[in-house]
Amino acid sequence: MATDSLIKKMDFGPRRGYYAEIDSTAVASDFSDTASAAFEDYDLLYRTLCGILYNFVPKSGHPGGSISSGRIVESVLFSIMNYRISDPQCLEADIFSYAAGHKAMGLYAMWALRNEAAKVGDPELLPDPKFQLRMEDLLGFRRNPTQETPLFAKFKAKSLDGHPTPLTPFVKLSTGASGFGITSSFGLSFGAMDYFGKDSPLIHVLEGEGGMTPGRVSEALAAAATAQLWNTILHVDWNQASIDSEKVCREGSIPGDYVQWTPAELCYLHDWNVISVKNGKDFRQIHAALELAGKRRNDQPTAIIYRTIKGWEYGIEGRKSHGAGHNFCSEAYYNTLKPLEERFKVKFPKFEGEQTQTNIEQNFYDTLLVLRGIFKENNEIAEFFSTRLAEADSRLSRLDRKRRNDKVNLDLIYSDEIKYDEIPSECSYDVGGAQTLRAALGETLGYLNKKTGGAFIGASADLLGSTSINKLNSGFPDGFWNSISNPDSRLIAAGGICEDCMGGLMAGISTYGKAIGAGSSYGAFITSLEHITARLHGIGQQAKKAYLGLPQNTFIIVNAHAGLKTGEDGPTHADPQCLQAVQENFPRDVMITLTPWDPNEMYPMVIAALKKRPAVLAPFVTRPSEKIIDRKTLNLPPVTAAVKGLYAMRTADPSKEHYHGTLVLQGSGITNAFVNEVLPRIDEAGFNMNVFYVTSAELFSMLSEKEQAEIYPDKFAYEAMGITGLTLPTLYRWVVSREGRKHSLHAFKHGHYLGSGKAHKVFEEAELHPEGQWKAIKEYAEWIENRNND
Repeated sequence: MATDSLIKKMDFGPRRGYYAEIDSTAVASDFSDTASAAFEDYDLLYRTLCGILYNFVPKSGHPGGSISSGRIVESVLFSIMNYRISDPQCLEADIFSYAAGHKAMGLYAMWALRNEAAKVGDPELLPDPKFQLRMEDLLGFRRNPTQETPLFAKFKAKSLDGHPTPLTPFVKLSTGASGFGITSSFGLSFGAMDYFGKDSPLIHVLEGEGGMTPGRVSEALAAAATAQLWNTILHVDWNQASIDSEKVCREGSIPGDYVQWTPAELCYLHDWNVISVKNGKDFRQIHAALELAGKRRNDQPTAIIYRTIKGWEYGIEGRKSHGAGHNFCSEAYYNTLKPLEERFKVKFPKFEGEQTQTNIEQNFYDTLLVLRGIFKENNEIAEFFSTRLAEADSRLSRLDRKRRNDKVNLDLIYSDEIKYDEIPSECSYDVGGAQTLRAALGETLGYLNKKTGGAFIGASADLLGSTSINKLNSGFPDGFWNSISNPDSRLIAAGGICEDCMGGLMAGISTYGKAIGAGSSYGAFITSLEHITARLHGIGQQAKKAYLGLPQNTFIIVNAHAGLKTGEDGPTHADPQCLQAVQENFPRDVMITLTPWDPNEMYPMVIAALKKRPAVLAPFVTRPSEKIIDRKTLNLPPVTAAVKGLYAMRTADPSKEHYHGTLVLQGSGITNAFVNEVLPRIDEAGFNMNVFYVTSAELFSMLSEKEQAEIYPDKFAYEAMGITGLTLPTLYRWVVSREGRKHSLHAFKHGHYLGSGKAHKVFEEAELHPEGQWKAIKEYAEWIENRNND
């Protein structure tokens, strides 16, 4: 067979997005020679300041990418963004999101220079100093809040983190983990589009080609294009240099070290509008691209790819400038200052004397004052850019952006209208019936969604019905959310089987502040794949709370099909380890895990947890149905006891002669078996013991120390045994002694992953079935009695 005739050229199929190229022949309609000169001066100030920041915090920071992206950011901030420098929290304003968190040096330099231009050119534009990033705040670049140098204290400088957090004005997200900034920034786009609709603010997102190589970015590009997030403009600083490579992507016929696509090809593949700027150092080409992007020729998101040079004009270019720069106050450093000195006829002070922290800080500040002086002596520069800031404010006012749906009211969740102890009939299940925990969660979120007018947005890893997150959308249009064709659906397609991207999207939606994002998948996968998202969202929300005094915005990780009851799927899916990855593994107010066993506990627990305003809420729910038991007949406390995080199923009588210790349970599967078959045996045998169930370690920790001690005294922990279908370390707080842990039952009791099969057979293999539980409890009770008799 002749094979040559079979070889064909493969082209992209039909695309809604367009492709355009910008070169030196392109002309922006309103970019004058005066504007070009002003921007050139500003960028010279900016590049110089980036070098200064690296010099005074040596061996720390990323000058190369900060410099190569500067002209992009300057053009967006001063030419097309609609926002108010006076109001960093303005909801209807456009957002600039540094997905490329390693460009934080550039962010701080850009913000400080913008502030200085406004301060000199039109100081009335500025907000209260707390909400500014002043030149003095640069003294806090990569400094801890405990910094003790004199000027840092004198000026109350902000501690500027190595990667951006919302402790900085105009920063909505914590970024820096590669690719996460893209997913969470696109989540902001979802949130803004859902809230404002056709009047949506634009979300400008900055990233480099290296930051586009993580798989989560491809997932996010697919999700944004599929949902038609036309309010998203991705600015790609394509400098071809990473930490290890000078040719990250294929370029022309030269293969890339890492990937064989160009950023333009990747975005166009995913049906984005793509604008390629051949020279990303040319302000005229940049402005021509921004003008084209602003015309909104269709409803697809837009990516602008700027070909740049990492570390341009810094004296170190390419990958060597990624995380490194000139030595402290070296001749090479001083050479980077000369172009600015020559342009503005100034002289920077040279460092002299002993290299103490105080002396270095003083020289740092004196150097910054030279930049301040340039604005004062050349006020035409400050006036040009402050006028641009005033125009951005005026444009925003003229747009008069209106919310899309007046019915949505997330704040209702936190009002007295919603109470944990007033359980609606839709979320209450009759004794003798059956229900799954996943469905109880879905119906709880669905009820809340109706009450709030649609303030919950859900997604799954191709498991909407399987995990019951689809119930969140009950009463809303079927199908996936689309900005044009289906904006009232409450379900988002997150790129397919994409837990990683989904976490970022849901976190970004929640960060925007008008909805709660909830993503679901197997606990075996989502817990680990969204751990970075949970951590960075927690960092961001804690920072926002500390800086602005505002409560945290919760996003929900639904750990579905959790634990051993998913036994037929085998150990790859029936994962007992997922809870251990998150329970009490975050600062106290960041993460709340929920581990109910009775479907009727779900509603009160979710409400109680949401009202605590954690950054992340992580319910662990199982797949099979559970029989709804009669708690009153079994002498169990009401379901509302679950909101304490730990409650007693049985309390030992201290007046009795015999005492049989303390038992702590956690996990739905083993507890349903325990309640139905083991607890009656304990009662029949007359065991005088305490029996506790853990519904949420974090909710328990939020009680006062006095109440914690009243519910679970330390003496119980030092004698207790545990039974869990999860891993033993999740019970370490409750089961402290070596003997108690030795008597405990858990999924890895026998030191291996469990096999496949029906849930009851998997429990039997681990000796977590009723007979195994009963045997272990009897042995433990005997040990307690012997100990007491010794």
